[in-house]
Amino acid sequence: MADIVRQPNHFLNGLLRIKLANMKYIDHAPIFMLYGGKDEWSGPDRVHCETIASRSRLHNWHIRPHRHSGLYQILYLRRGRAIVCLDEARHAIAGSAVVEVPQAFVHGFEFDEDCAGYVVTIAYPLLTRLARLLGPQAAPPAQPVIHALDRGNDGSELRDAFTHLNAQYLSRETFRDARIEAWLTLVYARLRSLSPGGEPGPARARSLDHYTRFAERLEAGYAAHHDVAWYADQLSMSAAHLNVITRTHAGKSPLQLIHERLALEAGRSLVYTSMTIGEISDVLGFSEPAHFTRFFRKAAGESPRAFRQRAWDPGRTTPPDQAPGSSAGAFPASGRA
Repeated sequence: MADIVRQPNHFLNGLLRIKLANMKYIDHAPIFMLYGGKDEWSGPDRVHCETIASRSRLHNWHIRPHRHSGLYQILYLRRGRAIVCLDEARHAIAGSAVVEVPQAFVHGFEFDEDCAGYVVTIAYPLLTRLARLLGPQAAPPAQPVIHALDRGNDGSELRDAFTHLNAQYLSRETFRDARIEAWLTLVYARLRSLSPGGEPGPARARSLDHYTRFAERLEAGYAAHHDVAWYADQLSMSAAHLNVITRTHAGKSPLQLIHERLALEAGRSLVYTSMTIGEISDVLGFSEPAHFTRFFRKAAGESPRAFRQRAWDPGRTTPPDQAPGSSAGAFPASGRA
């Protein structure tokens, strides 16, 4: 059973005042890549998987309201009880249950200490590709969805899929990426069979639609090195308007998002291919390797060669060419969407 969480209507009189106060609170909810961390998820993966306990235990089982930019989050509660905060509303859930949270929605969790399950965070470019592979009914929901699972096939199949997904994420086996995407596709397909995407409903905000369209064009054209004015023209708006939209939903300027997406692809190429730095530079549209190296060092806080060596040698904790005061660990977590 799936419950699409609709946005509450504007109430009258005293309740309207509460509504407005909550909206102000939501506007100031922090934006994280992963809750509580600024420099986490510094690798080139487009999906992150962890147990509920691994992060919640560090925060006394209380994940305060926050939001993500360009990331879609799926929480699978296998055992225990929790309170899910979605914008102003609070929902009580018990295992087995799944909560899907699209980007930019404020959400938080209060877990019982015996809770068990997984949290999967997906970059929108990967999510979009999965949705296109599965067909029109697999479009990501525009609003949060809560699934109460029974003990039948849906519950057991999702339990096994999340367990295998986490195991593959932690592994370093051959074809790790393909295995992760296979289990992730199964999870997402099962969720969409429980609650098809693309259902008609009020959009959360028109600006969020604009932001999504910007991200789709960025995903398609990041290697062409288009400037902000080009993206704004594609969306039939001014560059200043686009800047307002991206800062509202991502907390960053369009240029920052453009550079992050390019740096993400560079990191993936360095880790998961054997291309030389010169070849990667050509594929990503740089005029010469020296320009690519300067760009990557500024984005990742280390040279492409050092980044590759550190990724291929997990025992190394300090980049060999890390300069004092640089932004090591600030490598973008995902393509924004």
